[in-house]
Amino acid sequence: MVAAIKRFLIGRPLKSNMLGEQKLNKTKALAILSSDALSSVAYGPEQILIVLITVSAVAFWYSLPIALCVLFLLSALILSYRQIIFAYPHGGGAYVVSKENLGVNPGLIAGGSLLVDYILTVAVSVSAGTDAITSAFPALHEHNVGIAVFFVIFLTLLNLRGVTESASILAYPVYLFVLALLVLIGVGIYHIATGAVSPDLHASIGTPVAGLSLFLLLRAFASGSSALTGVEAISNAIPNFKAPAPVNAAKTLTVMGGLLAVLFSGIVYLAYYYGIVPHAEMTVVSQIAEETFGRNWMYFFVQGTTALILILAANTGYSAFPLLAVNLATDKFIPRMFTVRGDRLGYSNGIIILGFASIFLIVLFGGHTEQLIPLYAVGVFIPFTLSQTGMMVKWLREKPKGWQTKFAINMIGSLICFIVTIIFFLTKFAQVWSVLVFLPIIIFIFHQIRSHYKEVADQLRIAAAASAVPVEGNVMIIPVSGITQVVQTSIDYARSLSVDQIIAVYIAFDRAEEKRFEAKWKEWHPDIRLVTLHSPYRSILHPLIKFLDTVEHKANELHYRVTVVIPQFIPKKGWHNILHNQSGTFIRTMLLYRRNLIVVTVPYHLKK
Repeated sequence: MVAAIKRFLIGRPLKSNMLGEQKLNKTKALAILSSDALSSVAYGPEQILIVLITVSAVAFWYSLPIALCVLFLLSALILSYRQIIFAYPHGGGAYVVSKENLGVNPGLIAGGSLLVDYILTVAVSVSAGTDAITSAFPALHEHNVGIAVFFVIFLTLLNLRGVTESASILAYPVYLFVLALLVLIGVGIYHIATGAVSPDLHASIGTPVAGLSLFLLLRAFASGSSALTGVEAISNAIPNFKAPAPVNAAKTLTVMGGLLAVLFSGIVYLAYYYGIVPHAEMTVVSQIAEETFGRNWMYFFVQGTTALILILAANTGYSAFPLLAVNLATDKFIPRMFTVRGDRLGYSNGIIILGFASIFLIVLFGGHTEQLIPLYAVGVFIPFTLSQTGMMVKWLREKPKGWQTKFAINMIGSLICFIVTIIFFLTKFAQVWSVLVFLPIIIFIFHQIRSHYKEVADQLRIAAAASAVPVEGNVMIIPVSGITQVVQTSIDYARSLSVDQIIAVYIAFDRAEEKRFEAKWKEWHPDIRLVTLHSPYRSILHPLIKFLDTVEHKANELHYRVTVVIPQFIPKKGWHNILHNQSGTFIRTMLLYRRNLIVVTVPYHLKK
């Protein structure tokens, strides 16, 4: 039943040699890896206006020079990440670059930041997409959380089906969004050029604005820079590209940068010229579309594709998070389970954990994750800064041909990203201070996990093992609850081994019951020693443990090995387990933590 449901939701398992078929071409990769960056067009310009409106709508003309600064930063990042792609063709992005060139801890800061950021990518993107839907259909506003959780579950299942299958489905909404916004921008500019939009709706460029400070402009720039989240995803996901992977990844990154620049600048310009004022019930893109087309089918097309890409932007997290987790797990900083491929050849454990963490954030914040956007953005700019600085160190150390130009590009990128990070902390400290708390905690956890793996490896290494004390004999203890076929099977198993003594242990809750069982046992198996333990407090485990302590003490003196054989019947149907007490399972679980004891379960499978 479970297997059938799993196959229906996820699909049939794929053979390992089909991994090459799960690689992405440039068209699909652009859709699946650029959706986060492209979707930020829907909220990046709005974030600038939200800051400027605190002074007055007259200050909106400053959105144009701020947008130019954001585009300059975008250009520096695209050039920088192209160099990272060719320098590190096996992926890993900021984590690998920082770890190899700056050291382990800078690498962990970059990796930890990005892991958290990809979780925020899913939560913020899905919540923003849900907001776009409820902007068009206000009656759904009270169901934001439920809608968002549904979309996260849908995306999780889609990604569990495999990279190429999810890319095939997600490519259409992404390209429809790009088409919708290009049409919106084109028609909007046409209306402006033909005089259909009144110039009185906005303040002229250069209009003095009272109360505007450099601090506020920097805050608006930092808010607008949130549109650049997701730029690094392609450098993390190079292994997902078809060969030649680095060349295809670099071309995809360049196209993504060009599209992002056009869409971002177009929306900023239209919002300024139309005099759009952001408010909670209707997004900036929704207002621009309504001003341009009215509430006709084209408006709903723009809103529908915007909602879709905002939701599907979460897929960038699903593509990049598992691959980053693989790099960290390979270096033993997070659990090894993240390196295991699922039935559909994707890293399913990473996908599932990402889905659960995102749902947790959505529920925790009630679907209103806009306050996470600054945290989301600063979580990207810290790795941006570290990766660019790491590349500077790499060029200085290796000095390849033309390294001066490469160094200059990364230096500019590093400097700008560092400035943006500082601006975030200065202007939005109340929203991003938690980074200073959770990053040290995450790095501490990373080191603890790695220390655990190292300690385990040291203890399991044969060369380091202490000389074993020779075993002189074997004693088997069989806890019994009655005279049954299950107990008989366990006795037969114990007899089949070369053991010196078999002891059955029965725990009685009253003296009369104890006597009756001893009499029955003597008739049934007089050759097997029976020890009965009285339990006045109806505990099975406590008297058994005390008895095992005594046996182990004597066995250690004689250099005997002690094995506890636990009889356990297995019902034919899984749900039948709830009809029986699980004392065997409980005993086994508790005894496994005893150092010098071997625990064996002898299953007896019921036929009905």
